[in-house]
Amino acid sequence: MYTNYLLKIEDILLGLFILTLLFQLGYHWIIFARLSFFKFTKNESSFQPVSVVIVARNEYHNLLKTLEPILNQDYPEFEVVVVNDHSDDETHEYLQDLSKKYPRLKIVRLDQNLNFFSGKKFPLSIGIKSAHHETLLLTDADCQVVSDKWIMSMQASFQPKTEIVLGYGPYLPKGGLLDKIIRFDTFMAALHYLSFALMRMPYMGVGRNLAYSKKMFYERKGFINHYKINSGDDDLFINQAASKTNTAICICPESMTYSIQEKSLSLWLLQKKRHLSTSGMYKTKHRILLMIYPITLFLFYGFTLALLLLKSWLIVLAVLFSLRLISFLIIQKSALQKLKEQKLLIFSPILELLIYSFQGLVMTLNFFNSGNKWK
Repeated sequence: MYTNYLLKIEDILLGLFILTLLFQLGYHWIIFARLSFFKFTKNESSFQPVSVVIVARNEYHNLLKTLEPILNQDYPEFEVVVVNDHSDDETHEYLQDLSKKYPRLKIVRLDQNLNFFSGKKFPLSIGIKSAHHETLLLTDADCQVVSDKWIMSMQASFQPKTEIVLGYGPYLPKGGLLDKIIRFDTFMAALHYLSFALMRMPYMGVGRNLAYSKKMFYERKGFINHYKINSGDDDLFINQAASKTNTAICICPESMTYSIQEKSLSLWLLQKKRHLSTSGMYKTKHRILLMIYPITLFLFYGFTLALLLLKSWLIVLAVLFSLRLISFLIIQKSALQKLKEQKLLIFSPILELLIYSFQGLVMTLNFFNSGNKWK
């Protein structure tokens, strides 16, 4: 009697193990493979004028490194709109000096904190309103372009029906375990939102590297639908504005913008807490699709451990576990190469478990405390 009961449990566990495996393989080959095997095609039509919009608050030291490479872009017609959001450092003096050298630099100074929106949305809206051109290209004050073809690459992704272009904004490598965790977490987020965009289901973008039309921004009423939320000037806006026909991606190396990592695990977790605070406001279908992968991942490993402890179906277990691992590495290798993070491949199975563990921790923290700040 006991033996039959145990055999039934083993069979049920095997069935659940196979079910979670199928979900994992489905994500690998139906969704993530779209980015892994994506081939970038430039739009050969004439390049349209572009307004780069940057919001800065007390970013003097970052602007010293990041602003001139943007002003020196190899592009026929563009302007750079910098919104100085009532900084109290040397930002204003630096921008004034730089504007004498670069006529294309347009400074918008907010002297008083009249931020009726929460977080970055009000100054960003002012910057967009002040932009002269229809095509907007957004980045952050601490983001470094690695090529003078950044504007050209992002603009080249616009097709006749395109209103949004999602770029990639990785972090500069600096070595160590935390470095690998942060970079892999950024990569996995991009693997999701870029793959879903290629699947014609775009759900978010990152403000470090994002382009859209000014007309669309006003047609979607800007940030008005979530102005009370501190974060979300990028992901919540794209979640409401993107459609299956108006969104493209750009991942060529010249289009990437690099940021400096947080210096400690606690600071990075606070950053993650802020970024994940908006995910609960995504459309229901997006929330479900984003939850399935990590849930089935942990269930897959849980059922693997249970079957190992029961010493049941060991050969089948070994074959199917290897199948999932090989599938994962094939997809990861190609996607990591495209996003210039191929050195993370060897650590990727462990890093995947770590980042989703941290994500679960951060979401728990968000449940108990939803507050966050712009600066």
